[in-house]
Amino acid sequence: MATESRAREETAAVHADGMRILWDAPITMSDGVVLRADIFLPEAIGRYGAIMSYGPYGKGLPLQVGYKSQWSRMVAAAPDIVQGSSGKYQSWEVVDPEKWVPDGFVCVRVDSRGAGRSGGVLDTLSSREIQDFYECIEWAAAQPWSNGKIGLNGISYYATTQWRVATLRPPHLAAICVWEGAMDRYRDSTRQGGIYMQFSADWYRRQVAPLQHGYGERGHRNPNTGELVAGPETLSDEELAKNRVNLASNEVLDRPLIDDYYRERTPDVSRIEVPLLSASNWGGMGLHTRGNFEGYLGAGSAQKWLEVHGDSHFTPFYRQSGVELQKRFLAHFLQGKDTGWDRQPPVQLHIRRPGEHFTIRDEQEWPLARTKWTKYYLDPAKRTLSATPCTGASISYSTTDDGIMFTLPPASEELEITGPVAARLMVSSRTTDADIFLALRLFDPDGKEVLFVGSNDPRVPIGLGWLRASHRKIDPARSLPYRPYHTHDEIQPLVPGEPVLLDVEIVPTCIVVPPRYTLALNIRGCDYDHGLGDPGLKDAPYRMTGVGPFTHRDPQDRPPAVFNGENTLHFEEGREPFLLLPIIPSGQA
Repeated sequence: MATESRAREETAAVHADGMRILWDAPITMSDGVVLRADIFLPEAIGRYGAIMSYGPYGKGLPLQVGYKSQWSRMVAAAPDIVQGSSGKYQSWEVVDPEKWVPDGFVCVRVDSRGAGRSGGVLDTLSSREIQDFYECIEWAAAQPWSNGKIGLNGISYYATTQWRVATLRPPHLAAICVWEGAMDRYRDSTRQGGIYMQFSADWYRRQVAPLQHGYGERGHRNPNTGELVAGPETLSDEELAKNRVNLASNEVLDRPLIDDYYRERTPDVSRIEVPLLSASNWGGMGLHTRGNFEGYLGAGSAQKWLEVHGDSHFTPFYRQSGVELQKRFLAHFLQGKDTGWDRQPPVQLHIRRPGEHFTIRDEQEWPLARTKWTKYYLDPAKRTLSATPCTGASISYSTTDDGIMFTLPPASEELEITGPVAARLMVSSRTTDADIFLALRLFDPDGKEVLFVGSNDPRVPIGLGWLRASHRKIDPARSLPYRPYHTHDEIQPLVPGEPVLLDVEIVPTCIVVPPRYTLALNIRGCDYDHGLGDPGLKDAPYRMTGVGPFTHRDPQDRPPAVFNGENTLHFEEGREPFLLLPIIPSGQA
C-alpha cells in the first residue's frame, strides 16, 4: 500500500523551485466532506516532519497578489524576507515553503471547511473546524512522506486554532508555534472588558467572505496553477449564503455575556500537553497579546516557552531572526536535531525603549520573579500618580473626548515597567452604565507622545485596558492582584450617581522610561486616539488612529444615551484609586 501511495504521489507531484508540490490533495473528513491541501515536499524521497496550517484565507492566494501593499511595506521594512525565496508561494500568515522545505520540512496548507478549494459549510472557529484540524493532522501523519511528527505554525487565525486543536491531543501532534494568537474568544477578541469590539464583522466581510468556497470567478486565481483560489465552481450569492455561518451578522453583537457560543470557542488550555512556543507582540493589545500570555501561563505542557517582540503583525514572523527561532524550535521536536533548543530560556523578551529600540533579554518565568509591584495613587488635586494614597474632590470627565490624565513625575533615571498592569478606580455615571478605556502613554521631555509600531497600527501607545462597569463582577478564584479576572456572566447596572469599585485589567506591556520622560495613565470614555490623524498608508483597509481596526463604537452596544455623557472619578478615604505597575529593579534592563 505504501508503494502504491508513493507512486500516486509521484504521478501527481509537480517539480518546481527545488520542491515536489502536490496541489489540491484531497483529505476526506469523518462526515464525508473533502478538504483540499497544498503540500510542499523536498525533492528527495523520504520521511519528514511536517508543518501544517489550517484556515480560511485561501491556501493558493500569494501575499503579493492578495495583499500587495502589506507585502510591499513588509519587504521594505525587512529585505531579508525575500532572500533565498521568490516569494511566489508565500501566502498570508503561514510559512514560506521556499524557506522551510530545503531544511527538510514538509509544508502542508489546508483550506478550512467551506473556504478556498475545500467544500462544506463555512463556520469559522467552530468545533467542526477544530475537529477537521485534528483529522488533518492525523491524515498527514499517515502519509508516506511523513515521519509521524506534525507541527503547527502560523500567525493570528493560524495561531488561534492551535490552542484549541492541541486540547484535543491528536496523537501525532508534536509541537505548536502559536505566533500572535488570541485564546479567549470573549475576553481577547470579541468583548474586551465586556465592551463589543467591532473587528470580527469587518474582518469577516473583508478577509473571509471573498475566499469562501464557491466565490470562484469573483476572486483571484492562483498564479502558480491558474486555478481559482476560491473555486473551482462559482456559486450564486444565494448559494454562498446557505453555505456559511455569517459572522458579519449580529451573531456576536447579540451575545453580551459569556454563553455556550463563547465557551465552545475558548479552549481549556490546561489540556495542552505538547511542546509550546507562544510568541506575543507588545503592540498587539487590541487582539492577540493577552491570549499569548494567558495561553502560555495556563497550558499544561511540561515544555513551554514564551517569546515577546515588537513591530508589526507580520515582519517579526517572516524576517530571518523570526524564521531562525521557529526553525530551532520545530527542528528540535519534529526532526530530533540538536538546535540548541534544549538550552533555550523559558522566557525571551524584547525589552522596549523609545525609537523602536529593543534589547533581547532571557528570563526564567513570567511575570518576572524580581518584579516590585508598585501602587501609584491618583492624586485628584495635582493630576499626578503618587506613592501615597490621595483623597479629595471627585473629578468628572466627558466620555466623548480625551478624558483625563494622571502622570508620574519625569523620570530621573531609567525606569523599567515590564509585566501585567492593573488599575483600581471608583467610578460613577449619570446613567446606568459606564465604559472605562485606559491607555498607558509616554511623553518625551518636550511633551510629545512617544508612539510605537503596533501589530495592526503603525502608531500605538504603551498599553490599553477596558472595562464596562456593569461587567465589574470578579471571579476571586482566578483573579490576581495584577490581573483581575471578570466573570462576564451577569449585568450589574449602576445606580446613577452612586460610585462603584472597578478593577481594570491592562494588557501586559514593556517600556524602559528614559530620564526626563513622563509616563501617564489616560482615563477615557471612548477608544484611545493619538490625535495625529490617519497615516494614509496605501490601500489600508481601515483608519489607523492608535488602535487599528480594534474599535468599540457600535451604537447598538454603546447607545449614546447611556455612554456619551459624563463619568466621575471618586477619591474617598479607604478606597483611593491606584495604578499597579510592574517595576523591574534598575540594573536589570
